[in-house]
Amino acid sequence: MAAEVFNRYEHKYLLDKNTYLQALEYMDEHMDPDPYNKGRREPYTIDNIYYDTPDDYLIRRSLQKPEYKEKLRLRSYGVPQLRSKVFLEIKKKFNGLVNKRRTVLTLEEAYRFVRTGALPAPKDYMNMQVLSEIAYMCSIYDLRPKLCLAYDRIAYFENGNPDLRISFDMNIRSRRTDIALEKGAYGSLLLGKDLYLMEIKTSLAKPLWLTHMITELDLKRSSFSKYGAEFRGMSAAAKAR
Repeated sequence: MAAEVFNRYEHKYLLDKNTYLQALEYMDEHMDPDPYNKGRREPYTIDNIYYDTPDDYLIRRSLQKPEYKEKLRLRSYGVPQLRSKVFLEIKKKFNGLVNKRRTVLTLEEAYRFVRTGALPAPKDYMNMQVLSEIAYMCSIYDLRPKLCLAYDRIAYFENGNPDLRISFDMNIRSRRTDIALEKGAYGSLLLGKDLYLMEIKTSLAKPLWLTHMITELDLKRSSFSKYGAEFRGMSAAAKAR
C-alpha cells in the first residue's frame, strides 16, 4: 500500500545563499541525498494544489496560530498527466506536532474525489482509511482548489536514521489561475531569488552534528508558511488597490 503516515516536528529556517551553501557542506558530510534528487545538489520540482473554503477559512485560521489546525493539499513530483500517480494529503498540527496522512491516487481520481466527496473504488495503491478521513474533512468544509504552489527542492535523509529529513526549498512560486497540476509548475516568485527555506523534520532529538550546524551558522527558526506568505501578500495587494 502506497500510503504514508508521519508524526514529527518541523522546524523552519530562512537562509541567504551563502548560509545555504554552508549548510550543504554539512549535508554532504552527514546526510544522503533523497532518491527524488536529480543529483546530489540538483533539485526536483514539487507542485501542490491547496484547498480551502470560499472565504479562505483554513488559511485565515492557520495564520491566527491556533493550537490545532489542518489543511488539505494535492501534491505531485514534477508536472503530472491526468493518469499520473499523485499524493492527496491531509496535514494536521497540534501543539507543534505535525501529523501528515496521505494516499496515492491518479490525478483524475483525486480531482473527482475532492470535487464530489464520493470515495473511489478501492485499488491496491490507495489507503481507504486516509481517503475516509479526507472525505469527512470535505463534508465539514466546502473545499475547492484555491492555490497552485510549486518549488524546487533538494532533500536529504540520514543513513540509518529514517526519522530525520532535511530539505531546502527554492524558487517558490504561486498562482491563483489555471489551478491544475497538469498545467505546469509556473507562477510568481514568493521569496527573493537568493532566499532558501530549510526544513528539519524529525520526531526525535536533533543529532549533535545538526545542533552544531545550527549554532555555527547562527540559524534562527522561522514560522514561515508558503501558503500563509502567499495569502498575506495577496491580501495586502487587494487592500492597496
